[in-house]
Amino acid sequence: MRTAVPRRDALRLGAAGLSSGWLPALAARAADPDRKRACIVLWMSGGPAQTDTFDPKPGHPNGGPFKAIDTAAPGVRVAEHLPLVAGQMKHLAVIRSMATKEGDHGRATLHLRTGNLPRGAIDFPVFGSLVAKERENPGDLPGYVSITPRVGAAALSAGFLGPQYAPLVVGGNGDVFDPASGGTGGLRVENLGLPANVSPARMADRLALLDESEADFLAPRPGAATASHRSAYRRAVRLMRESAAKAFDLSDEDDKLRDRYGRNRFGQGCLLARRLVGRGVPFVEVTLGGWDTHDNNFAQVRNLCGTLDPAWATLMADLKDRGLLGTTTVVWMGEFGRTPGVNPRNGRDHYPNAWSVVLGGGGIKGGQAVGRTGAGGLEVEDRPVSVPDLLGTVCRALGIDCEKQNLSNVNRPIRIVDQSAKPVAEVLA
Repeated sequence: MRTAVPRRDALRLGAAGLSSGWLPALAARAADPDRKRACIVLWMSGGPAQTDTFDPKPGHPNGGPFKAIDTAAPGVRVAEHLPLVAGQMKHLAVIRSMATKEGDHGRATLHLRTGNLPRGAIDFPVFGSLVAKERENPGDLPGYVSITPRVGAAALSAGFLGPQYAPLVVGGNGDVFDPASGGTGGLRVENLGLPANVSPARMADRLALLDESEADFLAPRPGAATASHRSAYRRAVRLMRESAAKAFDLSDEDDKLRDRYGRNRFGQGCLLARRLVGRGVPFVEVTLGGWDTHDNNFAQVRNLCGTLDPAWATLMADLKDRGLLGTTTVVWMGEFGRTPGVNPRNGRDHYPNAWSVVLGGGGIKGGQAVGRTGAGGLEVEDRPVSVPDLLGTVCRALGIDCEKQNLSNVNRPIRIVDQSAKPVAEVLA
């Protein structure tokens, strides 16, 4: 769909010049107003230390060595090693009062990613799969893409929704990232291309033969298993089409922009996320691991933020310049926070009692911090937020009815978000 820019507006924008920021305004006006909303999750695997990122405690013994700096949002301060993200704070809202109970990596990860803890035989889907189902992508690309995940299989499972809503994984755990490479820069989808000796015509013949041979077997065997098999196979075939495969090729991006994101796995993953949501993928997550800082916390956090800061800030600016920020909700979170107190190994341990997440972009009222922890960061003193509250908030930002139900694998209706959810109204635009 093409949206015309009135001649008078075009002249006004042109006269304003680049220095006045006409390009973002033009992009926003030209953006498709009917574009479906999307979500990008920046998943901080291991649990980032809130005291050293978005809830600094300068002057307190728990505060550590880092200074707090001002941001583009008056009154909101962050740790000194996030200066570029600080410049984007007008588009971001910090929730400093997450209060959860799970301090084990596996259980906490499942809780944050599904909104539920293990419960009997129910196979809960992760949130990305739920969004993919609600925001069906009619094109060749999948509804859910996970870039460089560092979580177990259960934390990537579509559960009772079925494999058609499972994530496409880009850049598996065993991949070696080559920052000098072109194309995907090491972020590849396995087996996406045709074998060297197979032409497109020959591949089409093979697929037709497969459909014909399967038809007789599948016809008398209807059910979830056979439907899932055919759905997964057809999705794989669609991904092999040139238009879909091209979405994962970063070589046509400007080199200077790639440099701004950072020539590393996470930075290029954020750039890929922007490409995918721009092509209609409703849910993309990019993982930055290494936040389990039991030892040498401060050096590790500084190094991690050296990767996080340019990638995240550039993602926000790039989305805005392309008219995508208003329809893309960005979520920064891990599975829990870390102890305000420092252990004998100069590290911080698991701490679910009081920690931070950050929301931004589409559907979010940025430029603020919601909730408060005490002077030492040990407890939530104002506006506690639970996991259902958080996921309900993201649903609202995406325009998804969090009360909607899906039929589970035990024939029990399950809401998208638990009925205890109270979305954080303060951060919703």
